[in-house]
Amino acid sequence: MSDIRQTVEQYIAIWNETDGDRRRALIGAVWAEDGRYTDPLADACGRAALDALVEAVQGQFPGFVFTLGPVDAHHHLARFTWGLGPAGEEPPVVGFDVLALDDAGLVATVAGFLDRIPSA
Repeated sequence: MSDIRQTVEQYIAIWNETDGDRRRALIGAVWAEDGRYTDPLADACGRAALDALVEAVQGQFPGFVFTLGPVDAHHHLARFTWGLGPAGEEPPVVGFDVLALDDAGLVATVAGFLDRIPSA
Protein backbone atom coordinates (compact mmCIF):
# COMPACT_ATOMS: atom_id res chain seq x y z
CA MET A 1 0.00 0.00 0.00
CA SER A 2 2.94 2.37 0.45
CA ASP A 3 3.24 3.10 -3.29
CA ILE A 4 -0.42 3.93 -3.74
CA ARG A 5 -0.44 5.92 -0.48
CA GLN A 6 2.45 7.97 -1.87
CA THR A 7 0.43 8.58 -5.04
CA VAL A 8 -2.55 9.71 -2.95
CA GLU A 9 -0.28 12.09 -1.02
CA GLN A 10 1.05 13.49 -4.32
CA TYR A 11 -2.53 13.83 -5.56
CA ILE A 12 -3.41 15.97 -2.51
CA ALA A 13 -0.19 17.97 -3.02
CA ILE A 14 -1.42 18.87 -6.52
CA TRP A 15 -4.56 20.47 -5.05
CA ASN A 16 -2.39 22.51 -2.66
CA GLU A 17 0.26 23.64 -5.16
CA THR A 18 -0.39 27.27 -6.11
CA ASP A 19 2.62 27.67 -8.41
CA GLY A 20 1.30 26.74 -11.85
CA ASP A 21 4.57 25.38 -13.22
CA ARG A 22 5.18 23.16 -10.18
CA ARG A 23 1.53 22.01 -10.19
CA ARG A 24 1.67 21.06 -13.86
CA ALA A 25 4.93 19.15 -13.24
CA LEU A 26 3.25 17.23 -10.40
CA ILE A 27 0.24 16.51 -12.59
CA GLY A 28 2.55 15.19 -15.32
CA ALA A 29 4.32 12.91 -12.84
CA VAL A 30 1.17 11.55 -11.18
CA TRP A 31 -1.70 11.62 -13.70
CA ALA A 32 -2.19 9.59 -16.88
CA GLU A 33 -2.39 11.84 -19.93
CA ASP A 34 -6.11 11.07 -20.36
CA GLY A 35 -6.88 10.78 -16.63
CA ARG A 36 -10.35 11.80 -15.53
CA TYR A 37 -11.58 13.53 -12.36
CA THR A 38 -15.31 13.59 -11.64
CA ASP A 39 -17.30 14.91 -8.68
CA PRO A 40 -20.84 16.34 -8.34
CA LEU A 41 -19.62 19.79 -9.44
CA ALA A 42 -16.87 19.03 -11.97
CA ASP A 43 -15.77 16.66 -14.70
CA ALA A 44 -12.22 17.13 -16.01
CA CYS A 45 -10.52 14.88 -18.53
CA GLY A 46 -6.83 15.29 -19.33
CA ARG A 47 -3.97 17.00 -17.58
CA ALA A 48 -4.74 20.53 -18.83
CA ALA A 49 -8.37 20.28 -17.71
CA LEU A 50 -7.31 19.00 -14.30
CA ASP A 51 -4.85 21.88 -13.93
CA ALA A 52 -7.60 24.37 -14.81
CA LEU A 53 -9.95 22.74 -12.31
CA VAL A 54 -7.41 22.91 -9.49
CA GLU A 55 -6.70 26.55 -10.28
CA ALA A 56 -10.44 27.32 -10.24
CA VAL A 57 -10.91 25.61 -6.85
CA GLN A 58 -7.95 27.53 -5.44
CA GLY A 59 -9.55 30.75 -6.72
CA GLN A 60 -12.87 29.86 -5.11
CA PHE A 61 -11.24 29.00 -1.76
CA PRO A 62 -8.20 31.29 -1.46
CA GLY A 63 -5.87 30.40 1.39
CA PHE A 64 -7.57 27.04 2.03
CA VAL A 65 -5.56 23.81 2.04
CA PHE A 66 -6.47 20.20 1.48
CA THR A 67 -5.69 17.75 4.26
CA LEU A 68 -5.61 14.00 3.82
CA GLY A 69 -7.59 11.67 6.05
CA PRO A 70 -7.30 7.88 6.31
CA VAL A 71 -6.31 5.97 3.17
CA ASP A 72 -7.56 2.46 2.45
CA ALA A 73 -6.09 0.74 -0.60
CA HIS A 74 -5.85 -2.55 -2.43
CA HIS A 75 -4.60 -3.56 -5.86
CA HIS A 76 -4.84 -0.42 -8.02
CA LEU A 77 -7.53 1.34 -5.95
CA ALA A 78 -7.51 3.74 -3.01
CA ARG A 79 -10.30 5.40 -1.09
CA PHE A 80 -9.66 8.28 1.24
CA THR A 81 -11.22 11.24 2.95
CA TRP A 82 -9.99 14.81 2.72
CA GLY A 83 -10.82 18.20 4.15
CA LEU A 84 -10.56 21.68 2.65
CA GLY A 85 -10.23 24.69 4.89
CA PRO A 86 -7.90 27.15 6.58
CA ALA A 87 -4.69 25.48 7.81
CA GLY A 88 -5.01 24.18 11.36
CA GLU A 89 -8.79 24.67 11.54
CA GLU A 90 -11.79 22.39 11.16
CA PRO A 91 -12.40 22.20 7.39
CA PRO A 92 -15.79 23.47 6.19
CA VAL A 93 -15.55 21.23 3.11
CA VAL A 94 -15.11 17.47 3.54
CA GLY A 95 -15.09 14.80 0.87
CA PHE A 96 -14.32 11.24 -0.03
CA ASP A 97 -12.46 10.15 -3.18
CA VAL A 98 -11.83 6.85 -4.93
CA LEU A 99 -8.65 6.83 -7.02
CA ALA A 100 -7.71 4.19 -9.59
CA LEU A 101 -4.26 3.70 -11.09
CA ASP A 102 -3.56 2.53 -14.63
CA ASP A 103 -1.10 -0.25 -15.51
CA ALA A 104 1.79 2.26 -15.45
CA GLY A 105 0.95 3.32 -11.89
CA LEU A 106 -0.45 6.72 -12.93
CA VAL A 107 -3.80 8.08 -11.80
CA ALA A 108 -6.39 7.02 -14.37
CA THR A 109 -9.56 8.12 -12.58
CA VAL A 110 -10.73 9.84 -9.44
CA ALA A 111 -14.37 9.76 -8.41
CA GLY A 112 -15.01 12.46 -5.83
CA PHE A 113 -17.89 12.78 -3.39
CA LEU A 114 -18.74 15.83 -1.30
CA ASP A 115 -19.82 14.96 2.23
CA ARG A 116 -19.98 18.49 3.61
CA ILE A 117 -20.02 21.83 1.79
CA PRO A 118 -20.79 25.29 3.12
CA SER A 119 -24.23 26.65 2.36
CA ALA A 120 -24.36 29.40 -0.23
